[in-house]
Amino acid sequence: MEKKKVLLSVDNLHVNFRVRGRTLSAIRGISLDFYEDESVAIVGESGSGKSVFTKTFAGMLDANGYISEGSIIFNDEELADTKVTLDNTARKLIASTWENLNKYSQLEAGAETYKAILKLESEKKAREYLSDEEDQASTAQIDDLTFRRTELYNQKLTIDSHKEKERYKSVSAEIEKMDAEIKELKKRREDTIAAHRKAAKADTAFQQEFQTKMAALKQTYSGQIVNQISEETKRRNEILAKEIYLSVGRYPLRKRIKFIRQLEKSFKKAMSMGLNLNDENVRNNVFDEVVFRVRYLDETADTLHGTCVLNLAKVHYAKDWTKIRGGKIATVFQDPMTSLNPIITIGKQITSVILKHQNCSEIEARARALTLMKKVGIPNAEARFDDYPFQYSGGMRQRIVIAIALSCQPKILICDEPTTALDVTIQAQILKLIKDLQKEFHYTIVFITHDLGVVANVADRVAVLYGGQVVELGTCEEVFYDPKHPYTWALLSSLPQLAQRNTKLYSITGTPPSLYNKIVGDAFAPRNPYCLKIDTLKEPPMFQVSETHFAKTWLLDPRAPKVEKPEIIQNIHEKLVEAFNI
Repeated sequence: MEKKKVLLSVDNLHVNFRVRGRTLSAIRGISLDFYEDESVAIVGESGSGKSVFTKTFAGMLDANGYISEGSIIFNDEELADTKVTLDNTARKLIASTWENLNKYSQLEAGAETYKAILKLESEKKAREYLSDEEDQASTAQIDDLTFRRTELYNQKLTIDSHKEKERYKSVSAEIEKMDAEIKELKKRREDTIAAHRKAAKADTAFQQEFQTKMAALKQTYSGQIVNQISEETKRRNEILAKEIYLSVGRYPLRKRIKFIRQLEKSFKKAMSMGLNLNDENVRNNVFDEVVFRVRYLDETADTLHGTCVLNLAKVHYAKDWTKIRGGKIATVFQDPMTSLNPIITIGKQITSVILKHQNCSEIEARARALTLMKKVGIPNAEARFDDYPFQYSGGMRQRIVIAIALSCQPKILICDEPTTALDVTIQAQILKLIKDLQKEFHYTIVFITHDLGVVANVADRVAVLYGGQVVELGTCEEVFYDPKHPYTWALLSSLPQLAQRNTKLYSITGTPPSLYNKIVGDAFAPRNPYCLKIDTLKEPPMFQVSETHFAKTWLLDPRAPKVEKPEIIQNIHEKLVEAFNI
């Protein structure tokens, strides 16, 4: 595994959704590397975060979803390699940017004093406003009541006011009561802020002390930021100016100028705070506020050359996704009928994708489409090219969806439960097709499923998700034959193939945790029959079992009591071989 190249590196990823005035934390700090030409299965119950996690790779989150923290670095040399033309406009913009950066660099000498000024202002604001504890408590109270009011209002809309008059009146009265409470809470908050502001204003000693300290700091700061910068700093700024232009060079002129100005502001802020811009990670983070960074490599008389740092978590420009989605990262969804347009022919749907992402004629696109149709097992492809989706069976439609996904030879193929809507015999054919095509096209498979039988036949590695976190990660053999997390034990115990005659099928008690609330300790603790006291108090770290096997459970702590996995999944090798033909 260590010899393979890391194609996609996810680090501390957090994904939230805004839902009716509240925040739902769907992904909570996932870190996971995907290697070239491997198959990774993402396993877990519905609601564990499997689809949301992979949607971030292709910029397919719903409108109310956003990445709040973390990075997704895509290591693709072809896409990363960047060249921009050095015409007169480019040279003028680079020169202007370099000049501005040299001015901002004078602020670096006064960074410590500037931070002291900000701290003093923050202390004054805290006295005139609410403390952090008061602010959080007040906001949480108002948000919770607003959410419950919205839920009740939605319930009211389902009530027939003529047939259920009493219930309708009762719910309406409850809503009015909540509205009054929300209004009172907001008034109380404003009154508290006004009282704090009045008290701070009346405290003449504090005001005088603040003015004296601020005047002294500003005077010191003014003297620090007038010194000349070094030649070394000027050379750094010249490279920065070129990197800024490289990073915005793919945009139209108007957007290019807009993004240059935004990046200049970001670097001015970074220099004011004294950040070390020679540090690669620091520099990447400054760029990520606006666009992803293109690292400067070299130049000729008429060309600048660099390489992108492709952080998919920080793509702000929608058109950037057109080079990634489909061409580099493709998805096969569960229901082939909803994935295909019912009023456009099969051939047209494949060729349109090829024409969009590849530089070829319609005749060449048709030839490539027919070749793909034959590769995915469509019989008599020439005759079926102009058919509509309804003329294909479910299995054939899914083969076409796979052909469309592979039409641009992506580096990563995300399979979002692609066999769910298919007959069992067709499922086996589709799985075999995906694996066989991987040998030819050498793409990385990310397979989302809750069917462990699929995992056994497809995956090289398995990541078990629960509550928006990876709770166990390892090779297929490690996760099946030597699982360490109680949740993985429960999933395996639920396999009907392991049940004995005249015994009750095992099922996991309870339901997954609400992701609206902050989870304390281990998310699986309320459903875990092996729960320790510490599981309810502190989140477990990720323990390393072997070079490739990791599990997030306190049971692996040396101080924990020794617990054997359930009897039903002990020595399951023979049962799995028989059940899944591994």
